[in-house]
Amino acid sequence: MKPLLALACLALAALLLWLQPPRELSALLAVLAWLGICLHAWRQWRTGRSDALRGNGLPVAYASQGGQARTIAERSAAQLRGAGLPAQALPLEALDLRQLPQPARLLLVASTYGDGEAPDHAARFERQLLGQHLDLRPLEYAVLGLGDLQYPRFCAFARRLDRRLRELGATPLFDRLEADRADPAVLRRWQQQLGQLADNAPFSDWQAVDYQPWTLSRRQCLNPGSRGAPVFHLQLRPDAAADWQAGDIAEIGPCQPPERVAVLLARLGLAGEALQDDGHMLAWHLARRQLPDDIQGLIGLSAAQLLEQLPRLPHREYSIASLPGDGHLELLVREMRHPDDRPGLGSGWLCRHAAPGETIDLRVRANPGFRLPADCGPLILIGNGTGLASLRAHLRERARLGRHGHWLLYGERNAVHDRVFAAELEAWQHDGHLARLDLAFSRDQAEPVYVQHLLREAADELRAWLARGASLLVCGSLQGMGHEVDALLHGLLGSAEVERLREAGRYRRDLY
Repeated sequence: MKPLLALACLALAALLLWLQPPRELSALLAVLAWLGICLHAWRQWRTGRSDALRGNGLPVAYASQGGQARTIAERSAAQLRGAGLPAQALPLEALDLRQLPQPARLLLVASTYGDGEAPDHAARFERQLLGQHLDLRPLEYAVLGLGDLQYPRFCAFARRLDRRLRELGATPLFDRLEADRADPAVLRRWQQQLGQLADNAPFSDWQAVDYQPWTLSRRQCLNPGSRGAPVFHLQLRPDAAADWQAGDIAEIGPCQPPERVAVLLARLGLAGEALQDDGHMLAWHLARRQLPDDIQGLIGLSAAQLLEQLPRLPHREYSIASLPGDGHLELLVREMRHPDDRPGLGSGWLCRHAAPGETIDLRVRANPGFRLPADCGPLILIGNGTGLASLRAHLRERARLGRHGHWLLYGERNAVHDRVFAAELEAWQHDGHLARLDLAFSRDQAEPVYVQHLLREAADELRAWLARGASLLVCGSLQGMGHEVDALLHGLLGSAEVERLREAGRYRRDLY
């Protein structure tokens, strides 16, 4: 429609130049044309707003002072639509929480302006939100805050939005993300979360990731015979010095299986050995690109044109299970499968296609929200599945600091096949590093038992540990375990106490 509007404006201008009517008539026609453009823009905006509020699309509401939040919201909506999930970016003031369908989901991209203020166009929305007493329990939401750490009230507006939505009963889909000056790593995390909302559909990173080469030195399946998906313990060695802390994340750049790249090259009649301008071969680049099944549009393209057409593969994130002092970076990866039995992009690369000794593209990303200060009290660690990775790193870090006496609640499927890191956990229990170890194997009895059940049974002890200054760390699946543990904590401790622990940094989560 925009090209037609532009053509109409040009035609009107040409007509006026040709006819040269009186100035008053020219001015009148120009004003009418401007009003027509405004009416069209308003109708387009209202249509999109109504679609989002009627539930025809996931609203991605933005509060933007300089345009950055709006751009990110629009790119977020585009990523979701590209994955088959209808989504609509709209300014925050266009959002009426009373008109959202039930249940509903909402994404918020919020900049902070000045001394912790809302952007101008969002100030009225904030006043209304603070003054309303809505029941938002049917609402699930996620917040991406944008700010600058040089200012004392960093991401203050996003934090106020998050806090108020929680007070009104809404449930966070993910913990709030805060990007300092549009930190690319935080934006990649946000993209990863968008991907989860769209059933892990493929996407392309907004910015290229500065991976470093690491060597896959060891890979071992930890649960052979399990009825669940295989879980692999991987060790990777950096080519250069690397540093990280417990709680940090490894961003992996996955690759296509070599045979799939070879098939594409053969069908296109191109040589994979051909060197590109950066010194890498064409096959190297294709292994890091999304490869379509239908190649009709690619036939006849040069190597450079081909690479320009194919989006890069998105990164994948895994919690780090070791410390730098261990001499290598360790991961705990469950091999995932698509409904058609194709291996997952990241886990397929790490658990199947990459051979030991092969180079892995990897970047260590700091995860401040899941790090702990050295002098924190005892830990209550709650997790399931591969969530044990980050909890293990924290336990190893506490052991190196000489701080013992922690409590681990961990869940898997069957005791016979799924006792991951069993010897290490038992040794810690024996020497007192773990004061308490509760294991929940969900499939070992008629009625499933999960970590949240064990936590509920130990409610009195939970309160006693927290009274002694313990901190809660939760890592693992968001759906099921993460949500139910959070709901249980609110029920056992009260929402005010949970928020107090969260604000004090004593309740931290890393869920996916």
